[in-house]
Amino acid sequence: MASLLATALACTNFFVSLNSVLLAPAFAQNTNPTENKTWVELSARASEIDTRTKSYPDIDFLLERNNKPTDMGHACVLPSTSKPNSPQKQNKLVIWMMGHSPELFHFLADQGFHVLRVHYANGWFNRFGKDPHPEDPMALGRIRLEAATGEDHSPLVTIDHPDGMQERARQFLLWLHQNDPESHWNQFLDENSQIRWDQVIMSGASHGATTSARFAIHQRVARVVMFCGPRDQYETWQSLDSATPRERFFGFSHILDSGWSGDHYCRSWELLGLNSYGPIVNADMLPPPYEFSRRIITNANVDGDEKRAHSCITPGKAAIRNKDGSYSHDPVWKYLFTHPTELTGSPSATDPDCTKNHLPKP
Repeated sequence: MASLLATALACTNFFVSLNSVLLAPAFAQNTNPTENKTWVELSARASEIDTRTKSYPDIDFLLERNNKPTDMGHACVLPSTSKPNSPQKQNKLVIWMMGHSPELFHFLADQGFHVLRVHYANGWFNRFGKDPHPEDPMALGRIRLEAATGEDHSPLVTIDHPDGMQERARQFLLWLHQNDPESHWNQFLDENSQIRWDQVIMSGASHGATTSARFAIHQRVARVVMFCGPRDQYETWQSLDSATPRERFFGFSHILDSGWSGDHYCRSWELLGLNSYGPIVNADMLPPPYEFSRRIITNANVDGDEKRAHSCITPGKAAIRNKDGSYSHDPVWKYLFTHPTELTGSPSATDPDCTKNHLPKP
């Protein structure tokens, strides 16, 4: 069975559950519409990998909803059988802190990354995130950190260790290595089977970008890529001392996104200290390397659609495309994930037009 599985991994797209192997021979579409590729794609439920996991109905963090699983993890990588034009392996793992996006996963795999996402607690925002906390200016940040680590950081929620992103990602890596050893998922685990965070890129969109940033302040990682984020415009955790060097944080937003027009993102970027590494650069006006900046924006045409502005900055159906069908922001994404972090732009002043205080007036 092991040899058959290895052959299937090398030859075709496939999805794996803990209890069965399902071969999906159809080719997935690469971001380049003229080229077909095969990716190794795996999925499994957290509750089948680790029986310690459970639901948290009070914060809408469930294993199932309407008898359908919600705890699915997804992973993607190029096959280990390299072709002459295959990209160089990055030897980096991207942990995506948002919903599964096949287009994004394929793009990152095509750059030589291993990519995964796990289901973690993010439904709590509807309960706690609408208004500023009356006493704690870091209340949401504490919830985010508990959701990411499964450790006790917030008095508002209780999320056990097996259900933090950190442990679910570790268990998923162990499972991936067992089911797909040819892809070398174990390179991201140390001799004690703990995640090698120095080989991990944290990334997400919107609230996923926000939790990625909060986790990276707590845990040193290789890089942080924040699409349309961070949010938490009432909070100050963004200015905490960071375990991850600040030049490793990269942000990208559309100017019609309400988080940008409302000064949420520019505020977070400055609190993170990203103005020390270059000006805000419009990627539609300057080519890479964007003055080595960590703050990239776009004003690409979305016909005034604020919702599309929020989602067009990652690979997917809403993304901006060139006439030939290729992604317009392909160079931006490559820069965000691969630009050498030691190469930084010149410091720039804080933006006087970016509102820093969003708290309601008494």
